[in-house]
Amino acid sequence: MFERRLYYHIDWAMIAALAALCAIGLANIYSATTPPGAEASRVYWTQIYGIVLGAVGLAIALSIDYRTLCDKSHWVYFGIVGLLLYVLFFGAVRGGSRRWIDLGVVNLQPSEFAKAALALVLAKFFGESRRGALTQADLVIAGAITAVPLLLIARQPDLGTAVTLIPVAFAIAFVAGMPMRIVGIVALVGVLAAPVAWKFALQDYQKERIETFLDPAQDAKGAGYQQIQARITVGSGGLWGKGFAKGTQGQLRFLPVAHNDFIFSVLAEEHGFAGVLVALGLYLFVILRALESARLAKDRLGAYLVLGVLASFTFQVIYNITMSAGLAPVKGLTLPLMSYGGSSMIATLVGFGLILNVRMRRFTN
Repeated sequence: MFERRLYYHIDWAMIAALAALCAIGLANIYSATTPPGAEASRVYWTQIYGIVLGAVGLAIALSIDYRTLCDKSHWVYFGIVGLLLYVLFFGAVRGGSRRWIDLGVVNLQPSEFAKAALALVLAKFFGESRRGALTQADLVIAGAITAVPLLLIARQPDLGTAVTLIPVAFAIAFVAGMPMRIVGIVALVGVLAAPVAWKFALQDYQKERIETFLDPAQDAKGAGYQQIQARITVGSGGLWGKGFAKGTQGQLRFLPVAHNDFIFSVLAEEHGFAGVLVALGLYLFVILRALESARLAKDRLGAYLVLGVLASFTFQVIYNITMSAGLAPVKGLTLPLMSYGGSSMIATLVGFGLILNVRMRRFTN
């Protein structure tokens, strides 16, 4: 239950930073999807609905004691796994991927909510169930818990979203006491398994993305087009940018899906290096504030939950920005809070509702 005295411990500074990032993203979505003189696009209004629903989700996640949520986290986890199974057989297909549940008015993407569900259940597992030193059995169980939604999401196929679950599990296990030798072993296995994965696991289009990243000019009008245009868009903004809705790459549609995967490129073109610094400053503030929330948490459960949610968010922010700058292969990972996507927006704000929840209840019994 939400007690009146808890109101005074809400982190309003973080909420203001989250709202500012949402507003910046909304302005850039409007610019990237609305031709000059035309009315606001459907994409723009859909994003507004996503922000409103996300704010409601944040308020709900904030209102219920995180210890109660973690206690019931297994039901949340099984619910998400059930939705992912449903998507695998009956989900809506778009662009060759089966990722959504068509609800008529909106499309729900359950994989976006898997990150918060995994953070809840692993925080409970490591924070409450474990006693004494971390054992190999603990790591195996945590790995199995992570692998189920990860494999289901990868089968959609949506390897990008599936990979965002790994930082959740790694961050929680690491702060719970996972030995560094395990980290080294996992890294070594990953390096040794890379050739095998390239030969048998990766699809042709995934191999093409990696090859294109290494040399986008080899197919400048095909697979390398997005990466080349993203670099051009980022570089064309200069110091102060070309001005709101005055970017040539975004406005003239030279940059594909600018409102989604490459919203950061639109920001860089229209608002320049100065605008990029503002956005990066806001992201850094949010991340540091969340880390402080983990430090102030009254118990291990709260600290693990905050770090799990934050790890996935930070990974996605870093990857999207480096991808937009041409420093990482192009992958369908949105920039949280700024890119277009209703499910992504709602899930991200719900995750921050959990972080705010832990900070707000640091003085409770």
